[in-house]
Amino acid sequence: MKKPAMIPGLALLALATMHLQAEMRIAPPDAMKAVATKVPPDYPPIAKQMRITGHVEIEVSIATDGSVENSKVVMGNALLTAAATTAVKKWKFTPFTDKGEAVKVVTVISFDFKL
Repeated sequence: MKKPAMIPGLALLALATMHLQAEMRIAPPDAMKAVATKVPPDYPPIAKQMRITGHVEIEVSIATDGSVENSKVVMGNALLTAAATTAVKKWKFTPFTDKGEAVKVVTVISFDFKL
């Protein structure tokens, strides 16, 4: 069976559109307004025992359904970042839209670990 011919310009446009959607950034305060389910991180016992506190930032990719698709540590103590990453993966957001269409977005979520 013969495959349909792909028009190079359209293929490039489709890739560019997908790339733009994947890279749409939302300011952290706007993302926080859209949180529907927020799971706090568990303070790691070893970090508590060592009295480690600190600020952690996690970059998250939010899917069109509002679930967290991917996460990446931006900054923070390694003893704290795993707990923050585990928690944020359980978060759910009200889906973000652009011109009436649900879109994927990227934002940074911050956590402060204090004793």
